[in-house]
Amino acid sequence: MAALLAAVALPTAVHAVEFRSADIHPDDYPTVQAVRHLGDLLKQRSNGKMSVKVFAQGSLGSEKDAIEQTKIGALSMVRVNSAAMNNICEATIVPTMPFLFRSTEHMRHVLDGPVGDDILKSCEKNGFIGLAWYDSGSRSMYTTKRPIKSLADAKGMKIRVQQSDLWVSLLEAMHANATPMPWGEVYTALKTGLVDGAENNWPSYESSRQFEVAKYYSLTEHSMAPEMLLFSKVAWDRLSKEDQAMVRQAAKDSVPYMRKLWDEREQKSRKLVEASGVQIIQVDKASFQAAMKPVYDRFITSAQMKDLVRRAQETK
Repeated sequence: MAALLAAVALPTAVHAVEFRSADIHPDDYPTVQAVRHLGDLLKQRSNGKMSVKVFAQGSLGSEKDAIEQTKIGALSMVRVNSAAMNNICEATIVPTMPFLFRSTEHMRHVLDGPVGDDILKSCEKNGFIGLAWYDSGSRSMYTTKRPIKSLADAKGMKIRVQQSDLWVSLLEAMHANATPMPWGEVYTALKTGLVDGAENNWPSYESSRQFEVAKYYSLTEHSMAPEMLLFSKVAWDRLSKEDQAMVRQAAKDSVPYMRKLWDEREQKSRKLVEASGVQIIQVDKASFQAAMKPVYDRFITSAQMKDLVRRAQETK
């Protein structure tokens, strides 16, 4: 009997695979917890055959580094902001566009539907299997020396942006001096005056402790650029169809879990930074929206891109 049990158990042990996934955020961040939840689901449903190990806090490098590792199969998965994929997979520009989404509910309806599916599928030719969309909240501007209340206030300010042509163009449309740099360098850049400000959501602003050095948070809410969960096509092609389907379903099932954590974390983060004395600035949002036409003219050029924007805007 013991020999029989050992023989049955052996194939599972031999063929067990642990997918390595990267994230720049800390261990308690919603995206990190959601991918770990995905791994728990996968391990349970595959009887231990598949699992996920998440390397958080940028321990494997910047988002750019992690994307490159995922493309060649050194990593199985990566969680990145959609903006980080803009120069690789063109369709990801659409959900990154300024003021595209009317609300969180609208954004979720778009990404959960055919538009979101089409964008994820379009990345396959670039070496990535799009598994799911996670929330990233509304991104707003925060500064060290003076608040931004209208478009005119942003003029000449050095603002950190993601390493993306779109984000550089977006800040240039505000007449600011866009300064691309990796996320891990932003706190020091704000503290030393290398940049005058940055832009991000409540949880990132809070968890990075950037609110300690940038005390003005201006509610521009200029983008809801979502997070993407991507799987390496190199690693994907080694999986059976059954295992691929199991991974896809686990990723899909991790989305409601992530959104619940996100909503809770967003409220908690805002309360924490408000309690620290950060000034929350209401802005003339219309002045920012009116300045975005050149950004759309530059980046939404093909018929496919225009169609995706139209369909997103028409989604109820």
